[in-house]
Amino acid sequence: MNNVQQNYASSSVLCLAQSIRKLIIETLAEAEPGDWWGSGRIPPDIVTAAEGLIQKEIDGGIIRRSDEPIDYTTFGQLTVIINTNWDVFGAIFTSRRAVEKNYGQSKYAKRAHCPL
Repeated sequence: MNNVQQNYASSSVLCLAQSIRKLIIETLAEAEPGDWWGSGRIPPDIVTAAEGLIQKEIDGGIIRRSDEPIDYTTFGQLTVIINTNWDVFGAIFTSRRAVEKNYGQSKYAKRAHCPL
């Protein structure tokens, strides 16, 4: 794969991740008006992991990539958030297994094309 193809693939994976995050934000904000992130709908281990990455950026003296904690989550964590909140996402997705399967394909695409 040449650099142009690799950059395109990396951009596509990042775009997909941002689209999933946006869907989660909009869906959970509707279900939990106010502080949806702190409402208990996000598993505590994911909240803790995101907080750790935020603190790591702060301690490293670099500019934070985002003010939104969800921007510090991985594909796998996004899948867990969707599955944990199936009561609201079940109306959007037809199958939990399909969500997990598509996450897996995205994860492998990221490994193959995004040496981050």
